[in-house]
Amino acid sequence: MKVLVESIAKALVDHPEDVRVTEVENGRSLTLKLEVHADDMGKVIGKQGRIAKAIRSVVNAAGANKDKRINLEIG
Repeated sequence: MKVLVESIAKALVDHPEDVRVTEVENGRSLTLKLEVHADDMGKVIGKQGRIAKAIRSVVNAAGANKDKRINLEIG
C-alpha cells in the first residue's frame, strides 16, 4: 500500500523527493500518513478534495483484497 500511495503522489507533485508515506498497522486497520511539500498540498488535495477522495478510493479498493480497512491521512 505504501508504494501505491507514494507512486500516485509522486506523479502529482512538483517536489517528488519530499513525498513521505508512513504506515501504522493496528489489527485489521491500516493508517497511511502522506506528507508532501507545502507547495504541493493543493495538488494532492485537489479542488473540493476530489483528488484526495480518488486516491482514497483506489487505496480502499486495493485494501479490500487484503481484508483490511485502510485510512489515508494527508498532512
